[in-house]
Order: sequence, then structure tokens, then C-alpha cells
Amino acid sequence: MLHILLITTRRDSIGSFIEGLSSDPEVHLELISAGAEAQSLVRTRCPHLVIVDSTAEDLDSFDLVRRIIGVNAMVNTAVASALSDEDFHDRGEGLGILCRLPPEPGRNDSKALLQKLRDLTGIG
Repeated sequence: MLHILLITTRRDSIGSFIEGLSSDPEVHLELISAGAEAQSLVRTRCPHLVIVDSTAEDLDSFDLVRRIIGVNAMVNTAVASALSDEDFHDRGEGLGILCRLPPEPGRNDSKALLQKLRDLTGIG
């Protein structure tokens, strides 16, 4: 079973993305809104993937990814971002981010993300 942690303060506006992830019977999805809570959960529960959408603290997504991998470098991450592919690559270089999600991810994005994660981990 894949354990996924989604950090977001926009549960309503990305509902189809959340539904796409949680409807998969092989996925355990946790929703939180605080980056500090994410760091604690990464330390104690070691999810397979942390998705950074938005936080209550308005932390920069890349700074939060740095903090997360500082706690556990083995955790995979994905980031929702409006940056172009080139700018995203430049900002996230060296962070090992699995992929960039669109700013308003939907059900198809959840399916594609799960496939990438399954290909990487061999789980599911």
C-alpha cells in the first residue's frame, strides 16, 4: 500500500485530485495543511510520497521540500507549481522532486502521479 501525504490548504479547489488519489484502494492518503506537521510525519511515518500544494504558513514549496528531505532524504516529493518546466527545473534542481503538478491538479494528474510513483517504488 502506498502512503501519500498531501500538504494543502485548498481541499475544495483540488477536490478531484484528492478524490483521484483517495479512490485508489492501494493508497492511504493523509491531508494536512502545515509544513511543520509534514516534517514531523515524515520523521515518524515515512510516507512514500509527499505532495506539496500549499501550506497554512505560506512557505515556499522548494524550501519545504528542502526541509522534508533534510528530515528523510528517502521520501519522494511532488510539487504543484505554476512555474514553467524550465524555471521549475532551475528552482528544484538537486532536490530530487519526482514531478511538477499543475497549479490546479485534477483526477488525470492523480492517475499519472500514481503511475510514476508505482513505477519508481514497485509498489502496487
